[in-house]
Amino acid sequence: MKDALVSIVMGSDSDLPVMREAASVLDELGISYEVIITSAHRTPEETETFAKNAADRGIKVIIAGAGGAAHLPGVIASYTHLPVIGVPIKTLSLGGIDSLYSIVQMPGGIPVAAMAIDGAKNAGIFAAQILALEFPAVKEKLLDFRRKMANKVKEKNDLLSRLGIEGYLKNKEKKN
Repeated sequence: MKDALVSIVMGSDSDLPVMREAASVLDELGISYEVIITSAHRTPEETETFAKNAADRGIKVIIAGAGGAAHLPGVIASYTHLPVIGVPIKTLSLGGIDSLYSIVQMPGGIPVAAMAIDGAKNAGIFAAQILALEFPAVKEKLLDFRRKMANKVKEKNDLLSRLGIEGYLKNKEKKN
């Protein structure tokens, strides 16, 4: 996508189910994005080229998901001045703590924002917050998104107050 503002990048297609959450948030907020698979380890030259050219292509924020050694966000950050948001992907062997440590322990001077394990939804929201500094329309959509979340919580609280604990849980079971 030529007019994308956000790049959603992952090292493997196995990360796509998690990273789809970032795309869903960006879709809801009307923010253009691209989705790319490139590996810090298996396609290092392509990763370098992507990172070095992202800003020139109009990208403003990069969301990079990676599991295991999870070097992708850091490698991308080393080649660009753009903000990079790292999403550690849950792994079978260590549950994603390995991915989290790889992303959060960047050396001084090359920062990567680190989300929770499998926290792509928050990565999408954080990217929108960064874009909202420059784009008033994104700011308005983001504020509306937050109002809707708050209203859902208020609705649940009202229902709980009316039905009580047992009634609320029974009502919730019916919906599932």
